[in-house]
Amino acid sequence: MRIAIALGDPNGIGPEIAVKAAHRFAGHAKVQPLLVGDGFVIEDVAHRLGLAATPAFIDAPALNPAGYAPGALDPRAGKATVAYASAAVKLALAGRVDAVIGCPHSETAVNRAGITFSGYPGLVADLTGTPRERAFLMLAAQGLHIAHATLHESVGSALARLSPELVIALADSALATARRLGIASPRLGLFGINPHAGEDGLFGNDDERITEPAAEALRARGIAIDGPVGADLMLSQRRHDIYLAMFHDQGHIPIKLLSPLRASALTIGTPILFASVAHGCAFDIAGQGIADATGVIETIELLAGH
Repeated sequence: MRIAIALGDPNGIGPEIAVKAAHRFAGHAKVQPLLVGDGFVIEDVAHRLGLAATPAFIDAPALNPAGYAPGALDPRAGKATVAYASAAVKLALAGRVDAVIGCPHSETAVNRAGITFSGYPGLVADLTGTPRERAFLMLAAQGLHIAHATLHESVGSALARLSPELVIALADSALATARRLGIASPRLGLFGINPHAGEDGLFGNDDERITEPAAEALRARGIAIDGPVGADLMLSQRRHDIYLAMFHDQGHIPIKLLSPLRASALTIGTPILFASVAHGCAFDIAGQGIADATGVIETIELLAGH
């Protein structure tokens, strides 16, 4: 499997963990990593790490060398982050790679560059011609997969956007991604919006309006889905391949409790297979050679079906 690895913010730990992960799979029989970013950054990191050879890469010139300063939050690095990811996505759209991994980005650095950016899902949606509201995030760690109907917005805004159609679109995207990851017959678990999925209207009728009709429509199509059920109860049973969360914290909290720094974040609902790691740039340790690449390595293994 050919996997492009975009460096992320060149001043964060992204280049280091990308180079380490690519080196880990060098010569692998089934996985062919290809770094995407400024060549001079990749070569500098490989040299700092003492590697005998620089991993395979595609030079995507985007950063003035004056803006390369590991540990510094810089809009020039933010702009380069988007350029690297864009170049990698174009490789996937052209069929030159089978999947893309984006290393950690800084939303602050990107937005200070004048680019409206709230994470990789929206960017991947734009680059692939997918409506942003149909590009979703799925977190995965230690066999637990949770896809999110809404993400970086207030609870009030998220609730206003939730609809049976949105939940159904999330389910369809999750099913398609599950099959690409080798889960042949995935079973879905649908979290309720309110505690206890509304307790038969005791805590509001949001689930009666939104999640229950969505589940009924999916079941009518022959899809294996349970719920809506309160997220706490459903997770305690762990009987499903993929869970559908309605809000950011419903999905992020269990994943990050289970695996704080090693979760994979997949953008689903778009034509390409795109993933990132569920942690940040760690500017405080960038350039020191001590960043842990396990998150990228496990993301490669997830995409490759290991």
